[in-house]
Amino acid sequence: MTYQDLGYSNKLEHYRNEQGLDTFEIGRVILEHKERYVVKTQAQEFDAELIGNLRFTAESRYDFPAVGDWVAFMEYDEDKAIIHAILPRQSIIERKAVGKTGQIQIIATNIDYGLIVQAVNRDFNLNRLERYLTICNASDVKPVIVLSKIDLINASDLDLIINQINERIQGVPIVKVSSESIGYKQLDEIIEVGKTYCLLGSSGVGKSTLLNGLAGKEEMKTGEISDAVNKGKHTTSHRELIVLDNGGIFIDNPGMREVGITDASVGLEITFESIIEYAKHCRFKDCTHVHEKGCAILDAVENGEIDKGAYTNFRKMEKENMHFESDTQERKKKDKDLGKMIKDVKKHRKNIKF
Repeated sequence: MTYQDLGYSNKLEHYRNEQGLDTFEIGRVILEHKERYVVKTQAQEFDAELIGNLRFTAESRYDFPAVGDWVAFMEYDEDKAIIHAILPRQSIIERKAVGKTGQIQIIATNIDYGLIVQAVNRDFNLNRLERYLTICNASDVKPVIVLSKIDLINASDLDLIINQINERIQGVPIVKVSSESIGYKQLDEIIEVGKTYCLLGSSGVGKSTLLNGLAGKEEMKTGEISDAVNKGKHTTSHRELIVLDNGGIFIDNPGMREVGITDASVGLEITFESIIEYAKHCRFKDCTHVHEKGCAILDAVENGEIDKGAYTNFRKMEKENMHFESDTQERKKKDKDLGKMIKDVKKHRKNIKF
């Protein structure tokens, strides 16, 4: 295996030399757990932790490594290493951190393709599908829709689902797969050596089964589906990067119950491009597309030119995006005020004469 097989590029090598990091080894983070990392090189894997300076100067989650990152590190013991720097990220797939106002959770970095997996027998949801598309589009990651477990519904129901997708989403490849290896050849044709693919979807939709099918062996443990709750008994509990024999680099993810969007203005414009096009013909430049007379979008919804469900989902995510931006600004202001207060206290103490 070479670094190029792991996704390393000439651009990253140029940065490494330019920043004087050529004295360090480089590797890719394939596993993360509570600020402990497994870093893979072309020859071996290391258990790694952050150098103190990198940990204590971190201002946000962006300053910590994530699965998919390239890092510069130094070995200090057999299979043990200290991470000194994170190399620039080509892309970041992220979502709003659950239960944390204005904060971001990084799902994975340096992703080329996002495989959005939905099980047609229970999980299929157009609104959620558009959310994942928005996350991918905001990150400049190419989306691929993967409909899993197609053997569990009849052909007419599957055709209905595909028609529903085509009515609201254009230009995104759709692959149909089952645990009986149906569709894997089509997926295999998408896979390129040295490219990174991130599996996205809810718990129990078959992401790990899909990965095992592509690998031709059990890379990730899977379990039966519980009849009581219709969910997998044993599902992925951590993010992990795996290099398959066919050259594809895959990141499996725990199922996500909440897919809150972050700064996704660009992603919304791409996902809902057909709706945004109508906005150019609105009567008012500052049209909110909610109640104004002369709104081209509202007229198109009324006339059936824009799917009502797509419009409702667009408005919901647009409001979420605005709230997230507002929450982020408020949190930054509080952090700035706290920093100023601490600085003033330190200054005051210096002026006190004993």
